[in-house]
Amino acid sequence: MTEKFTPTWLVSAIYNLTPEQLKAQGIKAVLTDLDNTLIAWNNPDGTEELRQWLAAMAAAKIPVMIVSNNSATRIARVAEPLGLPFVSRALKPMTKGLNLALKMLNLNANDVIMVGDQLMTDIWAANNVGVRSVLVQPLIETDQWNTKINRFIEKGVKKSMLKNHQELNWRESIDN
Repeated sequence: MTEKFTPTWLVSAIYNLTPEQLKAQGIKAVLTDLDNTLIAWNNPDGTEELRQWLAAMAAAKIPVMIVSNNSATRIARVAEPLGLPFVSRALKPMTKGLNLALKMLNLNANDVIMVGDQLMTDIWAANNVGVRSVLVQPLIETDQWNTKINRFIEKGVKKSMLKNHQELNWRESIDN
């Protein structure tokens, strides 16, 4: 039951992923959720830490693409100033958005990683496509109203998933 919600790794924050770690895993691009993964949902301007992380990815020639269930207008407010491509209305956990991202990047599922803060959208979508995934802790404790519903349902799923996968634990990197 919990296999479809099981991430490859649990990492405290997306900003802990380094180009060296990604390259060691054969990862050529990062697909990322937007709210509470890349930015706090209530801070569309992001942080200096975000800009430094994106600069490190760009220097290493590792593209970062936002794949979000949000509207194009909402994502563009964040993505355009940062120069990031995006897929809006991704319909996660369905495969539409991730498959479109793979096509846009001209990469295969084993070449990318999906990073997100929700098991029932980000991780489930990654598993549906066969993409390795990283579950991160939400950047802030609060959520938009629609995410609060998912978080409530997700609590039990996460508890069961962690019980069934005791090898998974929160860490600071994807290094094995």
